Amino acid sequence: MHSSVQAPSARSTCAGHFATLIGVLLTATVLAVGCGNGQAQSAQQSASSQAHSDTSETEHGGEHEGEHGGGHRGVAIGADKAKSLGIEVDTLRAGSATSTVSRPATVQFDPDRVAQVGPRIEGKVVRVTKDLGDRVQEGEAVAVLSSVELGKAKSQYLTAQARLKTQRRAYEREQALRADSISSEADLLEAQAQFEEAQAEFQAAKEALRLYGLSDTDVAPAGRREMPISHFRVTSPVTGTLQKRDVEIGQTVGSQETPFHVANSSRMWVMIDGYERDIAAIEEGQRVRLTMSSLPSASFQGRIDFISQTLEEETRTLRMRAVMPNPEGVLRDGMYGRAHISTDQTVERALISTDAVQTIGGSSMVFVPGEESGHFRAVEVRLGQESQDGMVELLSGLQPGDVAVTQGAFNLKATLTSQSRSAAHSH
Repeated sequence: MHSSVQAPSARSTCAGHFATLIGVLLTATVLAVGCGNGQAQSAQQSASSQAHSDTSETEHGGEHEGEHGGGHRGVAIGADKAKSLGIEVDTLRAGSATSTVSRPATVQFDPDRVAQVGPRIEGKVVRVTKDLGDRVQEGEAVAVLSSVELGKAKSQYLTAQARLKTQRRAYEREQALRADSISSEADLLEAQAQFEEAQAEFQAAKEALRLYGLSDTDVAPAGRREMPISHFRVTSPVTGTLQKRDVEIGQTVGSQETPFHVANSSRMWVMIDGYERDIAAIEEGQRVRLTMSSLPSASFQGRIDFISQTLEEETRTLRMRAVMPNPEGVLRDGMYGRAHISTDQTVERALISTDAVQTIGGSSMVFVPGEESGHFRAVEVRLGQESQDGMVELLSGLQPGDVAVTQGAFNLKATLTSQSRSAAHSH
């Protein structure tokens, strides 16, 4: 038996090809329709999302502008809360971070104009002639004391003074007699010896009184004295104001005690505590401006006239001194302040502490007071050089003389951020 395979006819071949083509076309159509529906759905979802985004931005635009954009960046907390948050404002001064060094300083009396006054010999207080706050001239008495020992010394002085006067006259008489050959050489020499002995005694008695601080007026002979021989005056060696009186009438005061203090405050010392790194920038003769929190509207000018060659062992600080005129007596001994030392006066920009600059939305901001009390707004600034003591230059945004928040800026920023978040959640 023979088997045979017949070749497919042309008609059947064409029919197969046509069926395959129809299948491919149907598949492509289905895919095309599916893709079209997906794109439409995706476009619809994108439009819906964009509309929601636009609505969200419209509703919350104030928050983003206030925190990141160009909105008012304002915060209203009220005067009481501002005080509780430690918000302080001050006028921005002119200077340069590289030309001004600010260091803590203490005001004190000029020691050359201060006197601690007391007797040089023990005595009992008879009278106080100057009270606290009284003006005292150089050589003027602040009290009168009585001393038995000094009375004896005065008596010895007056006796020596009288004897010297007698012996001088006797010696001069012997000289005249000897010149006329009336007196002998021996009598002249005897008179000379007694005169020189009296002179020595007088000088010794006078020196003793001088050591006690008495003048010739204080030991005037009887009949010309203003007070008893045992009394003496305690006088001030400087002109100034009586700052201390630590005595009472009848009190005994020893020679080692100084119950009276007189100070002249027309010129004061300002002692400045610098740092070791200041040595290269600070020199004698540089100008100093002193400011104090207790006198916010006042400043005082002086110059560096002393820089220590030794650093303080414990604090590692460099002691410096500036002398400042104080004609009105505003500066007081013991005051604390800040000494601003000018090392270069060529640059004039607004200076502010680095703590007062806050970063908001990527920009450097400084808060300034608003039109109403307790209202503040942030001003964008451009920063310059930063000094070693935490001050930074403001190249733009604020000028010297402008008022800005110098303390508590971080708390204002935190309050602003909190208010912005609360506004966001409310929507």
